[in-house]
Amino acid sequence: MRIIAGELRGRRLHRLEGKQTRPTSDRLRETIFNILSFRTRQAVVLDLFAGTGAMAIEALSRGAESAVLVDDSAQAISLIIQNIRAFSLEKKTRVQKWDIAQNLNFLRHDRPLFNLVFMDPPYNRNMIGPTLHHLLQSASLAAQACIVVEHSVLEPICFDHPEFELYDQRTYGKTKVSFLSFNPSWPLGHDQA
Repeated sequence: MRIIAGELRGRRLHRLEGKQTRPTSDRLRETIFNILSFRTRQAVVLDLFAGTGAMAIEALSRGAESAVLVDDSAQAISLIIQNIRAFSLEKKTRVQKWDIAQNLNFLRHDRPLFNLVFMDPPYNRNMIGPTLHHLLQSASLAAQACIVVEHSVLEPICFDHPEFELYDQRTYGKTKVSFLSFNPSWPLGHDQA
């Protein structure tokens, strides 16, 4: 695993051996960032189920302003910290061990608001909808924030909140990448046309 582009281009990331994490491949990461294009510069990033931290670190390499990386695994947190230190990104990052399945309450007072969110929950465990709900409840998203969700092709992306709009979706082998936009101007319960 390596950083694809930007200031840290070509630098290698530490990773866990075995199946404890499922890091996004270099090729898929490059494709996602090509789609995001201009959204990365000056972005305030939230990386949920961060694993190795590769998505947030790639964003920082490409000009993102700051990042919060969240995972509930002590091993993943240790690895994220190791990668952040290796790239001297301590001043631009915050690492949080947290059970995302319960809530995201620790984000309620985070400022500035996040405008780029990466979500890579465990596949086929029905965590996408609840995580989006927790994000909404945390009131930590900027208007027009982009949420990038990696999930299994077998797992449909389901959410009950009209504030989130699915605007793009791509399939790469067994992985689907869904791109959502956050529009807080839509009131809860608003029926979309």
